[in-house]
Amino acid sequence: QVQLVEFGGGSVPAGGSLTLSCRYSGFTYTRTCMAWFRQAPGKEREGVASFETDGVSTYADPVKGRFTISRDNSKNTLNLQMNSLKPEDTAMYYCAARHHYCYSKIDRANFAYWGQGTQVTVSS
Repeated sequence: QVQLVEFGGGSVPAGGSLTLSCRYSGFTYTRTCMAWFRQAPGKEREGVASFETDGVSTYADPVKGRFTISRDNSKNTLNLQMNSLKPEDTAMYYCAARHHYCYSKIDRANFAYWGQGTQVTVSS
């Protein structure tokens, strides 16, 4: 059974950095799209970044140039390096996966597997 568990959330000052990790297990497909989503209070869940099995990545406009997504198959982890953090980045961050190629749009409806989330708080 597929399982996703997020780690690394916390509180940081504006302009700081933070790295999130997602440990995954139970994957049996060769091609899998993995992604990070986030949801702030009073707002709907939005896509942040996605990572293809072959290494191709996609980023949402608000985080381009600041966030970097990567995957380490030897450790079964998906990572999100977040730099130059802003107060508006404050949200619950979720790890997600689907058994197919990634699409150019990081759409919540395309992902069947989800982690429980990890809180990221950026102070001003």
